[in-house]
Amino acid sequence: MIDIERTVRDVLYELEGRQPEGAALKETDVNEVPGRLEHSLLNVGLTCDELLSECRTARQLQVATVCVAPYYVSEAVRMLEGSGVAVCAAVGLPSAFMSTEAKVADVRACIMFGASEIDLAINVAAVKSGDYSKAEKDYMSAVRAADGRAAIKAAFEHGSFNTEQRHFVLDMIGRSGVKFIKIQNITSGHGARPEEVLLVREILGDKIKIKIDGGVKTLNHAMELFKAGAARIGLTATRAVAEEALKSR
Repeated sequence: MIDIERTVRDVLYELEGRQPEGAALKETDVNEVPGRLEHSLLNVGLTCDELLSECRTARQLQVATVCVAPYYVSEAVRMLEGSGVAVCAAVGLPSAFMSTEAKVADVRACIMFGASEIDLAINVAAVKSGDYSKAEKDYMSAVRAADGRAAIKAAFEHGSFNTEQRHFVLDMIGRSGVKFIKIQNITSGHGARPEEVLLVREILGDKIKIKIDGGVKTLNHAMELFKAGAARIGLTATRAVAEEALKSR
């Protein structure tokens, strides 16, 4: 079936001289970089005043989203109203050590408060314990709770899994119908790498967009990931990377 919305959006991007969001970026496409960054505001102890300052930065740079904990969703939505910058809620990150009921409640509350995107953690303990059916039931319950009202980005903490477990998680995500996968590097012991993007692309093909995070602090690192096929990058060094891109125009 043809995705009409995506086709129209990609045609508009072409007319405007921009790349479709899922397309790999070339060296000459650095002007696209700020709009593909997700400004991560998940540090422990973030104050409301700091949130306000960072939302001003996001508005100024015109990034794709700010990513916040559920506690700050309503504040971030209010601060970014009319800016074109979306609010992404991080639910259950990094390992979803919470009940299914709590995860579902968080998803619904974040959407009610205005989040338009959700980074959704997968239950790492269930997967590592070999209880794949429980992991999938937990994950799908949260996806269904969104009911299409927010874009779900399934968080793939690949450093926590062996090869069999990685393939199960990627297959589950591919079958779930979500539009995005988020490659996390909290437990991997290294930063974001192009080969991780290429692996996910090889297994899932072009049917799903890829977000990746993990220590991205320079434009060169970001461009390596974009050229590998990433559509979004989550990072805290957002200003540095965005401003480096803007200076390279």
